[in-house]
Amino acid sequence: MLLRQLEYLVALAHTGHFARAAQNCFVSQPTLSEGIRKLESELGVPLVRRGHRFEGLTAEGEEVVVWARRMLADRDAMTAGLAALRSGLEGELRIGAVPTAVAAVALLTQPFCAANPHTTVRVHADLQGDEIVRRLRAFELHGAVTYPTREPGLPFVPLYRERYVLLTQESADVEPEGVGWAEAAGRPLCLLHPHMVGRQVLDAVFAELRVAVAPRVETDSIASLIAHVRTGNWSTVVPHTWLHVFGIPAGMRAVPLLRPRRSASIGLLLPPRTPLSVMEQALADLARTSSMHTVLDELPG
Repeated sequence: MLLRQLEYLVALAHTGHFARAAQNCFVSQPTLSEGIRKLESELGVPLVRRGHRFEGLTAEGEEVVVWARRMLADRDAMTAGLAALRSGLEGELRIGAVPTAVAAVALLTQPFCAANPHTTVRVHADLQGDEIVRRLRAFELHGAVTYPTREPGLPFVPLYRERYVLLTQESADVEPEGVGWAEAAGRPLCLLHPHMVGRQVLDAVFAELRVAVAPRVETDSIASLIAHVRTGNWSTVVPHTWLHVFGIPAGMRAVPLLRPRRSASIGLLLPPRTPLSVMEQALADLARTSSMHTVLDELPG
């Protein structure tokens, strides 16, 4: 069995198309198809359902792809580890984030780049929780800033506690010291989509208080929420960390949400393997010693 054959199969599973998979692997389509057939012959099971075109993987193929991704990721981790021994950490750090935590990612990537000057960073922002888990299990990300998950086998390093503020017009009649969740629910609200974890955290608080909340506008973007508030017709609930990036936008005010005061843990979720790759371990070590919580604790909320 050759690792190259595993690369062909993983590329086919990713693209769902023989020609595009071959293009991604920089080989001809016949070369890719023959490599997968040799892999099937060696394993003694069919991996691909074939017709006039690619029709998907067999059950055995789906299982082999899981192992193949792990083996290829371990190959890459070994190569990166050996390179780090020679000249320090090199390569691209791939980090994801849920929309509510995007504003805090720079507090990790900046010190990471400072400590590892030969690396680059690619941030995959605005990912949903299930997509983050999928990409971590496929070893497409080295880590992600998100909420804790119930998915087994994914290490979680706490970073800070997310608090919440009501972002509304500067002229709004609210107490500057704070506003209750029930009072916030009575305002014309725009909120994140209900399927997003950040929204589900808010809904849990409203449900605990037995308060009905019916936003007129729902979106998958924090920036879109802020843009709606800027029109003067809406209020929204956002994590206090966004004030670290934008401050309080002109014409608006950010009021802490109280009665009750709630927060949620945000941290670094890591891929399911031991040991971690050298890139993942460097990111995890940085997260464990990070002081971002002290920076974010100074913000309103």
